[in-house]
Amino acid sequence: MKVIAYTRAEIGTGASRRLRAAGMAPGIVYGGTSEPVNIKLDHNALFYALKREAFHSSILDLEIDGKAEKVLLRDFQVHAYKPLVLHVDFQRVDANQKITVKVPLHFINEDASPAAKSGVVHHAATELEISCLPGNLPAFIEVDLANLDVGQTIHLSDLKLPEGVSATSHDESQPIVSATVANVAESAEETSDDAAPAADAENKE
Repeated sequence: MKVIAYTRAEIGTGASRRLRAAGMAPGIVYGGTSEPVNIKLDHNALFYALKREAFHSSILDLEIDGKAEKVLLRDFQVHAYKPLVLHVDFQRVDANQKITVKVPLHFINEDASPAAKSGVVHHAATELEISCLPGNLPAFIEVDLANLDVGQTIHLSDLKLPEGVSATSHDESQPIVSATVANVAESAEETSDDAAPAADAENKE
């Protein structure tokens, strides 16, 4: 995934405000053996890139004034109520050094699981912090719920991580997803709601 940026000389609150008024977003790239570099990026391109899940958990090709570097998105700030990116941070990565990244969990086969048919599925986690070399970084980790039944829990130790990838947490009993019996009151309410249209139809006949 390619990101275009340019170096910027002016820094500070006033300079950042002028940048944003000109349709640009301020940022910084740091890490590795090089000095930190203040950068600016097209605001709209960055704004929509931040909406993509992969942008947050992938190695990015950051091109600064025509020179490309491998980086990770490390932080960003947005306005409290305006669609405005205030600042973005990128970290350089070395192909031979492990990185620590949070990647999203994708839950598959949930609708087909016994738990979904007779109970309620609870997601205790939606992302997982992992450690790996940049070349082994997965965009996401799948959690298969096909065999999940009521009363069962999938723990960290149950996850099948890609080769070369390890979880940073040492608590293998950490719950990822669990299934419980559906609330009786909710089930009764759903049954009542389903029965109401049928009763109305009978009264109209």
